[in-house]
This record gives sequence, C-alpha cells and structure tokens, in this order.
Amino acid sequence: MILIAESGATKTDWRLLDDQGGIRQAISEGLNPYQQSFESISEKIKIEVRPQVGEDISNIYFYGAGCATDEGRNLITNALKGSFTEAEIEVNTDMLAAARGLCGHEEGIACILGTGSNSCFYNGKEIVENVPPLGFIIADEGSGAYLGKTLLADFLRKDMPEELREKFIKRYNLDRTKILDKVYNQDKGGKYLAEFTKFIYDNINESYMHQLVYEGFKEFFSRNVLKYENYKNYKVHFTGGVAFYFNEILREVASDQGVLLQKITENPIAGLTLYHKPM
Repeated sequence: MILIAESGATKTDWRLLDDQGGIRQAISEGLNPYQQSFESISEKIKIEVRPQVGEDISNIYFYGAGCATDEGRNLITNALKGSFTEAEIEVNTDMLAAARGLCGHEEGIACILGTGSNSCFYNGKEIVENVPPLGFIIADEGSGAYLGKTLLADFLRKDMPEELREKFIKRYNLDRTKILDKVYNQDKGGKYLAEFTKFIYDNINESYMHQLVYEGFKEFFSRNVLKYENYKNYKVHFTGGVAFYFNEILREVASDQGVLLQKITENPIAGLTLYHKPM
C-alpha cells in the first residue's frame, strides 16, 4: 500500500492507496522539521497517523514545508521510519507537492497562494526553475500575509475607507502598538498577517477590497509567473486558500496579464493521489 502526505502549517492530509485502487484518508497535525523536534514529530506519527493507516505500507511519499534541506528531509524520513520500518520513503517540498498535484505528468507553471506564496516551472516530473519566494518580510507577493500586511498598513495610515475602517476597529479592537508587537516581536508574524484575509473576504464586494486583492495578485504575476521564459506557452495552475477563495479575481488578473490559467485548488492532495496512484 502507498501512503501520501501533504503537510501544511496546521494539519497534514494523508491518503492511503491500496492495491485494489481503494483510497482512505486521515488527518494529523502539521509536521514541520523547522518548527518541531524529531521527538515531537515521531510521537505525532506514532500516535496520530499509525493507528489510522495500519502497518502494511510499502511506499511513503511525504511533502511538506521545511523539507527543502537535507537536514529537514532526513528528520522527516527518520521519524517516519520509526513507525513504518519496512517502507520506502521519499520526502519532498510543498512546492513539488503543488507541482505534481496541479500539473500531474505534464509540464507547466505551478503556483502557491496561501499564507505565503511560491511558484515554479515543472517539467512533468521535477521542478526545473523556481523564483525564490523570500518570505513575507521581503516578498510573498499575493499571499495571505502580503494582503494582510497591505490592509494593516492602510488601516494604520488611514488610507482605508472610513466605513471599512470603522468595521475593522469594531471587529478587531487593534491599534498600532498591538499590531507591531504581533508582527515583529512574536512568532509566526506571517500567519498573523494572513488571518486578516477573512476580513478582506467578508468585504470583497467593496471596491477598495477588490482593488487590494487585484493589485496583490498582479504583483505576484509580475514578480513570479512572468519571469518564466515563454510563460504564455504553458498552462498555469494555483493551489492554496487565498487562490481558492479569491479565484474570481485571480482569473481576472490572469486574463489581463495574458496568462493561460487552468486549475485552482484549495490544496494539492487530490492531485497528488492521482499522481501516485498505481496505473
């Protein structure tokens, strides 16, 4: 049996493929070697995953954040081996998960728009080009963190329409000191910023909000998609909550940029299941 995992910041989606083509699913906490110790990850796999999927696993394909380095991949591999001693294990990045989940075995441009943002050119098997994502402080254009950062800057500088500003104050009761402390002095500043996409989504019919998202996505295309040579000749796909929930604006921007936009999914696990399903 084949076990597939796609691990995000808060949860890991697991799919178990049996020899008859059957598919079972399981969920556990997110597993990130940058943020968790070997002991913590091993314990989560043993307690949360192993009882849900059983023992007879021949191959494991794990995709997640924090798996771009040998150190991160080795940590996850060894943690999985502790519970699945006989399995062949392959650990890859969340970007490759997006590419394989969106493009399958075809070449194309795969993009992530979630809390952060990323993109790559994929040849049908592996990533062959990647514009560096750089994180929410330097870049992450179009991401939840980027949109939240723009919203908060407009709020603090009073560039947000007054009616929306009043709604924001009533909903969050925040001031400059609280916001800056959360972003600069506490952990997971990007995740904090991305939480404000809920407010953006709830008010997306306001022209200000539509324009804020439009400009954020336009910046993503300019600094990511348009950098790939001959990008107009390839299908472009997106995964991630921000892409999924703001898909109409995303398609609008793509059309304006002359980009052939195809799939938009909330996460890549369904596509990964098809990619790894035995023929």
